[in-house]
Amino acid sequence: MVVDILDILQYEHMRNALISALLASIACGIIGTYVVVKRIVFISGGIAHASFGGIGMGYYLGINPVLGILPFGIASALGIGWITKRSSLPEDSAIGIFWASGMAIGVIFLNLTPGYAPDLMTYLFGNILTVPFFDVIVMLILDIIIASLVYLFYKEFLALSFDEEMTAVLGVPAEKLYFLLLCLIALTVMVLVRVVGIILVIALLTIPAALSRQITSDFKRMIFLSVIFGGIFSTGGIGISYMFDIPSGATIILVMSIFYFAYSLFRGKLNNLLS
Repeated sequence: MVVDILDILQYEHMRNALISALLASIACGIIGTYVVVKRIVFISGGIAHASFGGIGMGYYLGINPVLGILPFGIASALGIGWITKRSSLPEDSAIGIFWASGMAIGVIFLNLTPGYAPDLMTYLFGNILTVPFFDVIVMLILDIIIASLVYLFYKEFLALSFDEEMTAVLGVPAEKLYFLLLCLIALTVMVLVRVVGIILVIALLTIPAALSRQITSDFKRMIFLSVIFGGIFSTGGIGISYMFDIPSGATIILVMSIFYFAYSLFRGKLNNLLS
């Protein structure tokens, strides 16, 4: 088995896949915890799917589609946040509008692009085994940005997650922090899109954090466990997908889901054994 693992690591695409999985686990562990605690999962889904417009734009302009996601993701995050805070339009309606508009823009750009987009499915459903080294570098830079901003504003984000109104009363610029958090979600989507794709981003953002929340109520430990779970499930999913030649993104999510439901079912028995 050790020899097999060493043999696998000789391939550049497998090394890139494992590094990408670890980088993705950092982003989804940190931001996913805030997403779950603040209950903005569907805002995250709206940002993720609206970012599909950036993929279409990237193909149309002839640039790396991952880079094309950034302006659409940030614009969608700020747009959803602004409409939610400044207009009478319900939050779910705003999410639906951006969700549908982003996907439509992506389809139009792809239709206008000469030729055929051969790896489009990797952006919809992910294929971590095809991540190039350039994307690994982009993911590393984004992870550093995300971790640095969360470190700088940890207390403010923590207060915002549990009681936004009280945060504003205390003089903290809650609305600006909310917009910043949505932008961090957009950056996280960029990190995760090559791992599981636009369609499955929500799962990777929420399942590790939701599992860690069942285990601890301490926020720092929750983030730490989310990162650990994300890394274990992602690398495990890669191994299974490689062994059975099945889609990597879907396999990673399936592994996470199985562990989550298994823990939920046997949580009481596990607690009794440990007590």
